[in-house]
Amino acid sequence: MRVLFLCHNHPSLQPGGTEVFARNLFRELRDRHGLEGLFLAAVTSSHREPLPGTVVQAVGQATDEMLLWLDNFDRFFLTQPDTYGLATLAPLIEALAPDVVHVHHSLQLGTETIDLVRRVAPKARFVFTAHDFFPICPQEGQLLTTDGRLCNGPTLDGCLRCFPDRGATDIVMRQLELRDVFADFDHILVPSEFARGRYVASGWSPERFSVMPNGVPELPAAPFRVAPDGRRDRFGFFGHINRFKGSLMLLRASHQLSERGVAHRVTLHGGAAYQSEAFMAEYDTALAAAPAAHYRGAYVAEELAGLMQQVDWVVIPSIWWENAPLVVQEAFRHRRPVICSGIGGTAEMVRDGIDGLHAPVKDPAGLAEVMRRAIETEGLWQRLVEGIAPPVTLADAADRHLKLYKAALAVASV
Repeated sequence: MRVLFLCHNHPSLQPGGTEVFARNLFRELRDRHGLEGLFLAAVTSSHREPLPGTVVQAVGQATDEMLLWLDNFDRFFLTQPDTYGLATLAPLIEALAPDVVHVHHSLQLGTETIDLVRRVAPKARFVFTAHDFFPICPQEGQLLTTDGRLCNGPTLDGCLRCFPDRGATDIVMRQLELRDVFADFDHILVPSEFARGRYVASGWSPERFSVMPNGVPELPAAPFRVAPDGRRDRFGFFGHINRFKGSLMLLRASHQLSERGVAHRVTLHGGAAYQSEAFMAEYDTALAAAPAAHYRGAYVAEELAGLMQQVDWVVIPSIWWENAPLVVQEAFRHRRPVICSGIGGTAEMVRDGIDGLHAPVKDPAGLAEVMRRAIETEGLWQRLVEGIAPPVTLADAADRHLKLYKAALAVASV
């Protein structure tokens, strides 16, 4: 079986959860099941400079992983008007002749790239994984309004409030176009029941969706930190440093704990690329006001176990719904309880009082209170550790995807 994976970036350039899982899945299918194919990651000039005469670039030493350089992407309509670049991609797809095309994101690629691949690989089965809500939400795919409120789903009036410079025609045309593009896919996968519910509530047919959890490599858990005094007061943040992941909420909660004399330590790990100067100024101010917090910058996958060993809890204080953040599975793989915002896909993955704790969203005082309770409640940390179930492994995820691919091909051959 030959597969083509399309993703909006490569984890060596931007190690987000979608990029990491998609590349890991591709390699697992190749190495354990013998699938052949290509992992094609779209990039722009902010990641790589273009090369003359081609839109395809190598990445690392892998011969089956490439970068597709495409600029001029329209983030509102999810379109890619670089028709010259797309035309040069056609011979590569024709030579590959994929049996299955698995799209892990439409950012940078755009609907035109999907249409091109469909034309030059007419016999291929198409699968899409909705790792976020971009197809139904033009506001960065987060169902979060421009003034920071949670959105239950797109409506014409609601979208116009977020995009006052757009007309109603733009809003409606976007919805119709994207629903039409993805209607031609054989399967749409979502990693959580919550995400499925958001799409169905937005008018997408429920029978077209399958919940397919992501997976993480099966590796040894990091040892627990030695705590002679018995206090489990070390908190770790792992992820992008941006407004939506809630790093500001965590810093403000840490500040309040210090003000109340609660001994603790917060360590933030993650890159801060592509953030606005205004946000970074706000972040730096919050960091300076939290004496127990420390920012360690970006990390690579090979460092994760060592970083996990230094913390007792993983905190995910996101202010948007999330979908199925990979960091939850990584925390559980290392048997660290998770403190998370009690909403969306994260709340679905983390069972309050069983393997983690839920905190109120966008509420530093509420988060601080949950962190205080985590520190001071005798036996709580150990009980939550014992409640952690092993996450879905990458091998399990690959087996499930392969079964789905084979089923799609079998239907096509009838």
